[in-house]
Amino acid sequence: QVQLLESGGGLVQAGDSLRLSCVASGRTFSVYAMGWFRQTPGKEREFVASARNADTLYYSDSVKGRFTISRDSAKNTVDLQMHDLKPEDTAVYYCAEATKPTYYLNSYEGYDVWGQGTQVTVSS
Repeated sequence: QVQLLESGGGLVQAGDSLRLSCVASGRTFSVYAMGWFRQTPGKEREFVASARNADTLYYSDSVKGRFTISRDSAKNTVDLQMHDLKPEDTAVYYCAEATKPTYYLNSYEGYDVWGQGTQVTVSS
């Protein structure tokens, strides 16, 4: 059974940087894409970034230029480097996998394996 484990969340101040990591265990096959989403109470899970491979990367407009996603398919990992964090970035961040080809890489509908989430809190 595939499991995704996130790490690296925490409490930081506005303008700080933070790096989230996610490692997949329990699978021996390659997946179509890995990504990051975030969610705050009462809101839908929001797309942050995704990586099909090291060069095919997608970002939401709200994080473009501040966040960088990197995927290592050989190690089954995906990281999210976050710079210039803002209070509105506060959320639970989830790692996700799209195991099959999908047009919905910027939507939770395209992903079928999820981690438990890690809290990121940015104080002003």
